Amino acid sequence: MDNSKKIIDKIKFENIQPIPRWKFLLKNGAVWTAFLLAVVLGALAFSVVLFSIQQSEFDLLSHMSHSRLEFLLGLLPFFWILTLVVFLVLAIFSVQYSRKGYKFTVTRLVAISAALSILLGTVFFIAGGGEKLENAFAVNVEVYQSLQEKKVRIWTNPEEGFLSGTIVNTDSNNSLQLKDFEEKTWEIRYQDAFISPRVLLEPGEKIKLVGKLTGQQSFQVEEIRPWGGRENRLQRGKGRQE
Repeated sequence: MDNSKKIIDKIKFENIQPIPRWKFLLKNGAVWTAFLLAVVLGALAFSVVLFSIQQSEFDLLSHMSHSRLEFLLGLLPFFWILTLVVFLVLAIFSVQYSRKGYKFTVTRLVAISAALSILLGTVFFIAGGGEKLENAFAVNVEVYQSLQEKKVRIWTNPEEGFLSGTIVNTDSNNSLQLKDFEEKTWEIRYQDAFISPRVLLEPGEKIKLVGKLTGQQSFQVEEIRPWGGRENRLQRGKGRQE
C-alpha cells in the first residue's frame, strides 16, 4: 500500500475534516492585532521613559559626594523600562506565530518592534502622552511610585546639597524664604548664584536649589532651577492670564 492510500484511509478512519479558511484568516488577524497592540503599549511605555529622562538631571551626579549609584538608580524609571521590554518580547512572539513569521529572524523582529515602539513613543511624548500616562498611574495605582515622588525625595536632601519647595517671599538682599515639600521653612541666600532664565523669583514659584547647608534652616545657593520645566511654566502662565 503506497503512502497516498495510507493517508486517504487515515483521513476516512479518523473522519478528519479540512479546516475552514476563515479560521486561518482569523488566527492570522489575531496574531497581527496582538503585535500592533504590543507595539502601541510599548510605545506608551517608551514615552514615559522619555518623560522621565526629561525630568531627570543627570548632571547632578557631579554634585554628589557619595551614594552616586543610589542616586542614579532613583532617577531611572525601572517600571516603565521593564514594561517596554515585556511588550517588545510579546510583539516578537506574536509575529513568530503568524503565517509568515518564519521569514523573520529574531534580530530582525527585535529591530522592527523596537523601531516602531521608539517612533510611536516619541510621537506620544511630544504630544504630552508620556506625562499624562505617568500622572494617571500616580493617581490611580496605589503602589506606584510616581516620578514626582522620586523627584521630591531627591530634592529634599539639604545635607547633600539639594533643596526644593515653594517661594514664600523675597527681598532685595539676594535672599528669600522657601517652604519645602515637608512644610519646613528655609532662609535662602542666593548671592552670586546661577539663576535659570526660566525661573521667576516670586511668591508661589516652585524651584530646585543646588548649594550647601549653612544652618538648621538656612541654605546657601549655587544654582536655582525651575521645578517643573518649560512646559509647566507655560501652562501656569496661561492659567494666570485666564
